[in-house]
Amino acid sequence: MGNIILQESWKTIQLLFTQPILYWAIFLIIVSAYERIERERLNFGYKIFDWQKEWRDTLVFSFVFGAVVSIIMISFGFVFTYETIYLINIVIILLSITCKYTLLSASYTIGTTFLLIILLPLLLPYQTFLPKTLFSVNNFSGLVILLGLLLIGEAILLKRIKRNNAYPSLTKSKRGVWIGEKQLRKISVLPLFLLVPHGLIEPFFPYWPYVNLGFNSYSIIIVPFVMGFDHRIKSSLPNVAAQKLARSIIILSIIVLSLGIGSIYLSWLSFVGILIAIAGREFIVFKLREKDEGNVPYFTSLNEGLRVLSIIPGSPAEKTELLVGEIITKVNGIPVKTPDEFYEALQESGAFFRLDVVDDAGEVRFIQGAFYEDDDHKLGIIFPRNRYYEKSS
Repeated sequence: MGNIILQESWKTIQLLFTQPILYWAIFLIIVSAYERIERERLNFGYKIFDWQKEWRDTLVFSFVFGAVVSIIMISFGFVFTYETIYLINIVIILLSITCKYTLLSASYTIGTTFLLIILLPLLLPYQTFLPKTLFSVNNFSGLVILLGLLLIGEAILLKRIKRNNAYPSLTKSKRGVWIGEKQLRKISVLPLFLLVPHGLIEPFFPYWPYVNLGFNSYSIIIVPFVMGFDHRIKSSLPNVAAQKLARSIIILSIIVLSLGIGSIYLSWLSFVGILIAIAGREFIVFKLREKDEGNVPYFTSLNEGLRVLSIIPGSPAEKTELLVGEIITKVNGIPVKTPDEFYEALQESGAFFRLDVVDDAGEVRFIQGAFYEDDDHKLGIIFPRNRYYEKSS
């Protein structure tokens, strides 16, 4: 039986490159990187993170977490029809066209698929293009359980966001002043191995498959599942906001998973689980925005010093272990309040510099380092300031 599973797995890996969703996912990552770099140039005059950051940060996670989810789904024998898998891919493509990457949360992609599977049989009798029995066999419990597991993956991606790695941007405050904000955005492509009807695999345990859809043999198909999120934060450090978001999504995933497991015995719980997944994810987004709008902006002008909005990777500043959110009060002993004053003071030091930095605890520490005139973008520190495009114009 083990050889048959390996044989089926190898066959489906070869078929992976024939699936349009794989190329759509690659296109989506490229578009996301291009849009982000153009925004960085518009706001700051140059790109801050390279184009590879979009996929490099999630590559290992995608393979490891995809393997874990695949093992769980296959071990318990959750079978999905080809129609369901194709519909999920179509929904992912349609939602991603909006470029609102939070819609790539499993709550929306699988949730929308679930609702369409319920509604489409009511509409199919009124058309002649598709078979009227197209969605007559479905694994609703498996969809809800898969959704719950993918929400855990979303929470893990959020928890992995570090304070120096979130994307910087600018936005206008209620008073019309440019302030800094951080973008929590990730797009991950999970290679999921899922069971589908008809193949060489036959039931090898009495309980397997756990949800029997009436098939006698099964095959394995690999599905490139695209998931993501996109949140903007301007009232706190990005890692702090990401941790809070992750905790909320973990709670939601536990509720959804519990309802999914319960739906194996009480089928109507699957519908409740989907509604809670969609409504819960919307509530989390709503509370995040409400709290962020209600609090004082974090990355804004200060009476004393300059708050660090971002640090360019590979720059002299990154080597000093300076952190996003810390406040630089002096450069080479000279007090600074604006980015212009900062760079003027920096020019006085030649190839060396010394910074007085206030950390999160309000304590002052000193940072020393060296840089050269040909270093890109001076020291590599980004401050909240007027938009570069407007300033240059």
